[in-house]
Amino acid sequence: MARRYDSSTTTFSPEGRLHQVEYAIEAINNAGTSVGILAKDGVVMASERKITSGLLAPAKTSEKTYKLCPHATCTVAGLTADANILIDQARLRAGRYAYQYQEPIPIENLVEHVCNYKQAYTQYGGLRPFGVAFLFAGYDETHGFQLYQSDPSGNYSGWKATVIGANNQAGKSLLKTEYGVKKSDDGDEMKTDDDPAKEEEIELPDLAEACRLAVKVLNKTMDGAVASPEKLELFTMSLDEDGNCVHKILNAKESAAVIAEVEAETATSGDT
Repeated sequence: MARRYDSSTTTFSPEGRLHQVEYAIEAINNAGTSVGILAKDGVVMASERKITSGLLAPAKTSEKTYKLCPHATCTVAGLTADANILIDQARLRAGRYAYQYQEPIPIENLVEHVCNYKQAYTQYGGLRPFGVAFLFAGYDETHGFQLYQSDPSGNYSGWKATVIGANNQAGKSLLKTEYGVKKSDDGDEMKTDDDPAKEEEIELPDLAEACRLAVKVLNKTMDGAVASPEKLELFTMSLDEDGNCVHKILNAKESAAVIAEVEAETATSGDT
């Protein structure tokens, strides 16, 4: 039955499904994993680097993390060529908004513009959905640091911590148990109450803790691979003393230090 309806993005199947959009989402689930974590003093995004051949020349710029404007960045999972079109759209929208209103574009406004562009490619004939998902990180004076996720259908949602790409369900399961866990006075972990009324009481991690948690998630989602600076990329966004956003991709030495901290922490918890 599906074969009669999966050649067009404009035709619903009798079950009410758009198969081409579902296939695009499935393509993302086979892409390199990306993790986004909201911290109290910034945002951390970590991505898995897939090395296809040792003969390839090293990339001169990041192939996973892209700066959209001074206060917004995105991480990509899926087809990079498709992502480039949407990244250009986001940069154009941010520049036009700043020129027109003389102030930085709100983060959700920027995300909504990109998602509206993606949604149009699921509604008109002769087009195919973009085979890419994004994690958007940004800062504005009204809502502070924010983290959004979007998929090929044009949907987007705000998150405190999330995972896209391969094995994303395993990564989300780890985040559910590790994110928002408070430390008791004796150093033991104490899980917070699931009561929605107490959700605001969860203490967000700082950037260092968020980096370690991101590496833990990638350790779980990467198929049997041991985390190393060559196989993952860590990005942080924070504010400097003047209130300006600082975008930083950790170098190999800094990434190795975070990985070593995670391994030491894992070894300690394993002994106990």
